[in-house]
Amino acid sequence: MAPLPQSFFARPVDELARALLGCRIKRGPIILAITEVEAYAGPEDTASHARFGETPRNAAMWGPAGRAYVYLCYGIHNMLNISAAEPGRASAVLIRACEPVAGLSEIRRRRGGKSGAALLAGPGKVGAALELDTSWSGHPLYRAGGLSVLAGAPPAGVLVGPRVGIDFAAPADLDRPWRFAVAESPWVSHPTGLRPG
Repeated sequence: MAPLPQSFFARPVDELARALLGCRIKRGPIILAITEVEAYAGPEDTASHARFGETPRNAAMWGPAGRAYVYLCYGIHNMLNISAAEPGRASAVLIRACEPVAGLSEIRRRRGGKSGAALLAGPGKVGAALELDTSWSGHPLYRAGGLSVLAGAPPAGVLVGPRVGIDFAAPADLDRPWRFAVAESPWVSHPTGLRPG
């Protein structure tokens, strides 16, 4: 199956976040279905890495759309984001959780033998399963080979809630309902606060 075209990603970040649910991420034999995401807008979003402007670390956020933005969190976890919207908007979708579709034995090996939702319910776990590091930032996810995003089955229902782990953000951004998850999926990192939407 061919990767999704770049035009798929060139839309407002909250729309892309919802549209990514059910899509597949492929790297070699590993295929994951996206089950939980968060949207982050440009410099005006105080929860976003773009709030202090463009830096070498966050350069991939600034576009074009459909590029990987991988950053290291706490010096341990590599987090996968996907750039959205038009170039210069600095918006991206964080992949918070996935469900394994192919390569389960290899995913379990990379995740230290874990099983069930503990394998992929968390953005650092997704990065580990895909063996990502920051060298992937800027990689075009709409091209075959390496790391790519493929079409998948849209979920029957979607849950919506506030983003997590952003206590430093302004109150309006704390409450922004920009976390999206597949309804009734066990592959969700933070079920609390989610509601049908």
